[in-house]
Amino acid sequence: MHFALVFTIWTHPGPAAQPPSVRDPWFGRDKLLHFAASAAIQGAAHAVLRANGADYGRASRGAAIVTLTAGVGKEVWDHRRGGDASWRDLTWDAVGGATGAVAARQAGR
Repeated sequence: MHFALVFTIWTHPGPAAQPPSVRDPWFGRDKLLHFAASAAIQGAAHAVLRANGADYGRASRGAAIVTLTAGVGKEVWDHRRGGDASWRDLTWDAVGGATGAVAARQAGR
C-alpha cells in the first residue's frame, strides 16, 4: 500500500507540467541512447554470465534483470536529481533490452 502511494505521488506530473508529448517525445536522441544502452547492457551481461558457466536460460534471465535494474535505476536517478523520469524512456529501455536478447540468441546459434 505504501509503495502504491509513493509511486502515485512520484509519477504525478503536478499542475504546471507540460503534456508528456511536448516535454518527452517518443523519438529523439535521448530515446536512441536509452535503446542503445539497454541493448548493450543486455548483450554484455548475457555474455559475462555465459562466460561464467550459466546456461542460456539463466544468462538470459540474469541479463534481463541487470538491464531492468539499470533502466529503472536511471529513471530513479533522474527523478531524484530533478530531471525528467519517463515511462517513455523505460519503454525504449525495454525495446533495447529485447533487441539485445534477440542479438544474443542469434549470436549463440
